Amino acid sequence: MLESTSKTVLHCYPGLVALITAKSGDKQNIMAAGWHSYISYDPPIYGVAVAKERFTHHLIEESKKFAINFVPAEYAHFIELSGKKTGVDGDKFERMFAKWKEGEVTGAPILQSAYVAYECEVIDTNTYGDHDWLVGKITRFHQDKEKFGQDGLPDFNKLQLPLFLGQSKYLIADNATTLKEIDLGK
Repeated sequence: MLESTSKTVLHCYPGLVALITAKSGDKQNIMAAGWHSYISYDPPIYGVAVAKERFTHHLIEESKKFAINFVPAEYAHFIELSGKKTGVDGDKFERMFAKWKEGEVTGAPILQSAYVAYECEVIDTNTYGDHDWLVGKITRFHQDKEKFGQDGLPDFNKLQLPLFLGQSKYLIADNATTLKEIDLGK
């Protein structure tokens, strides 16, 4: 029989980590989120778990808008840095040298390095334990079409995906027959 505790969460990895961006007034932030999901295809709805004490949560609560960004493996350091620094201490985009553009519908930052990004407007929020599940209607879809095949799937000759393992380690999903591991904890 397997033993578990309520603090055992790494069993849900490896997985894609989303970079959540939000802006309210002149304040903006970026954070890493491992718990996120499409909820509906039609209408397009996406959800993400964000702890109430996070600076990004406060910005989303004020603006009722956010963006979900997915970056290729060469930008896995954005995932790592945005998950370890707080936006209260200053602009993480500047500290990470992350280029972005203003979202066309929401105004939330869209990373220029993202291969896919969704602009979302909050339609529901529910508290589950120590996180709020923020549900957003996707109002704008951004995609680097050169990174995808005609079938809509990633073209692994042009795109490598960072799959988070935990503890600053990632597997790289690409067209190779073996997975490569990178450690950003060094």
